[in-house]
Amino acid sequence: MPELQEKSELEIVDRGPDWLFVKIRPEEHRLEDVAERLWALLEKHFIYRLVLEMDEVDFLPSLLMGQLVMLHKRVLQHDGALRLCGLSHSCAQALHFCRLDQALPNFETREDAVRGCTLAKPR
Repeated sequence: MPELQEKSELEIVDRGPDWLFVKIRPEEHRLEDVAERLWALLEKHFIYRLVLEMDEVDFLPSLLMGQLVMLHKRVLQHDGALRLCGLSHSCAQALHFCRLDQALPNFETREDAVRGCTLAKPR
């Protein structure tokens, strides 16, 4: 059971033990600062392990990929982790083609993402 729920324009946040769970809500016009807004959430909660629930993202534009890479680097500097879950097949392929699937692993569920096992098969 989540301890906390918070809403903003792009995401809904749940907080679990040592992890933040953020559901990305695609709004193309707000992608330029996704990394900064997610980083602010991590700092606010003093947690640097993040699972992004991507099941509502049908298209992964390069701007969003760039934001995720920036966030990934920042999280790693704080000994944290950034994992994705619920990516569509086409989005998972886009990450693979850009060689980002190792840095931004995709899992089927948030529980799998926390455990870091059973990478998702493209749906």
